[in-house]
Amino acid sequence: MNSGRARLVIAALIALFALVGYFTKTTVNPITGETQRVALTPEEEVALGRKAAPEMAAQMGGLSRNAEARALVQRVGSRLASGGFAAKSPYKFSFHVLADPKTVNAFALPGGPVFITEGLLHRLRTEGELAAVLGHEVGHVLARHSSERLAKEQLTQGLVSAVVVGTGDYTSAQIAQMAGSMINMKYGRGDELEADALGIRIAFESGYDPRAMIGVMEVLAQASGGSRQPEFASTHPAPENRQARIKEEIAKRFPSGVPDGLIK
Repeated sequence: MNSGRARLVIAALIALFALVGYFTKTTVNPITGETQRVALTPEEEVALGRKAAPEMAAQMGGLSRNAEARALVQRVGSRLASGGFAAKSPYKFSFHVLADPKTVNAFALPGGPVFITEGLLHRLRTEGELAAVLGHEVGHVLARHSSERLAKEQLTQGLVSAVVVGTGDYTSAQIAQMAGSMINMKYGRGDELEADALGIRIAFESGYDPRAMIGVMEVLAQASGGSRQPEFASTHPAPENRQARIKEEIAKRFPSGVPDGLIK
């Protein structure tokens, strides 16, 4: 067997192993009912999140020293995590404020650690808007988006390695890597929309008005200042597009209107 043919055989085996590995990681999410392909067990997600949380906080300027802000976020977060279907998950939720006053961001690590920056917290106008942000992040955890993303990245890396071995062409590998990245970005935007929908349910089941999430999109749009990169090259859909989907989700979930008496 000549070297070129041998490379193709090895490349085919690498691609096959990557595909088999990905498609055998199938499980049904007991919270959302969705069939997923994930790289980690819930226990591994919890362990990873706990291990990564201190380092992530350090990279973002450390935890806030504002005791009032910390207490508010922990109170609202605990209410979300202990109410409704979020309480049935195996995850260990914790809620933290990062000291960064300029960055407008919130994110969740696998297994339950949730972070919000002072930069975003101070822009929010109501407790309901804070619940919407934290509920969205709890939604990411419940939907196991990090574990899904890791499984997709492992598949992408395996297929890119197959291209490199099969062609010996670095340029082709770069093109394959770019294509894989764009595919995974698309999945990322879908994750954001799913987390919005879950956040609406989580907030409502915890006594918050889900329409507050519409206000959060207004905050994010104002914070972007018109400098946002094109949506097709971003993991987050434009706030204006998310806002339209949020309104549709609320109308679908509450066809007779959102009940009165909720925290706005």
